[in-house]
This record gives sequence, C-alpha cells and structure tokens, in this order.
Amino acid sequence: QVQVVESGGGLVQAGGSLRLSCAASGTIFSFSSMGWYRQAPGKQRELVAAISSGGSTNIADAVKGRFTIFRDNAKNTVYLQMNSLKPEDTAVYYCNLNWGHLERWGQGTQVTVSS
Repeated sequence: QVQVVESGGGLVQAGGSLRLSCAASGTIFSFSSMGWYRQAPGKQRELVAAISSGGSTNIADAVKGRFTIFRDNAKNTVYLQMNSLKPEDTAVYYCNLNWGHLERWGQGTQVTVSS
C-alpha cells in the first residue's frame, strides 16, 4: 500500500522560510514523479513544483527563485524548500506521487504566512 505523508507546515512571518517534507511508503518512490500542490481558500488547487524520477524539476512561475524541490530516494522523501515567503503563499500544501496508473495524495499541511 503506497501512502504519502506531508509534514513541516506552520505559521511564519513574511520573508521567512519553511521546509516541507513528504515521505512515501512502498518501494516505487525512486521510480515516481513527485509534486507539490497548494490550495488557498476559494481557489483551485495548483501545481507549485514537481520533480521527475530522473531529477528534472518544474517550478511554477509564482514561486520561481524562491522555492526549490528536491528528493532523497534513500529516504523515500521529497522536500519543498520555501524561502522569502509571502502572504499569498498561504495555503494547504499537498504532496502528490505519480507512477504510471498509480497516483497518491497526502492529507495536506497548512502553511500560513503573516504580513
């Protein structure tokens, strides 16, 4: 059974940093594409950053230069390093695992950035 669990959210002041972690169970992590999405109140869920099994990354324009995604296959974990946070980054952040026909979502972790 493949599951993903996020951690690391919290309350931070504008300009601060947070690192989100997403740990996956099972044996397919290293073969999977991983992504971070976020959903703010009243808005649709949007892609923040993604990383392929080979390490190629895709970063949304809204966070480019501030957020970094990276993975540690030995730990079955993907990270989202968030720097220079802005109030508009406030959202629930979700981790996504995608491997062929298999897709899993985490329960989400709240990130709140105060001005």
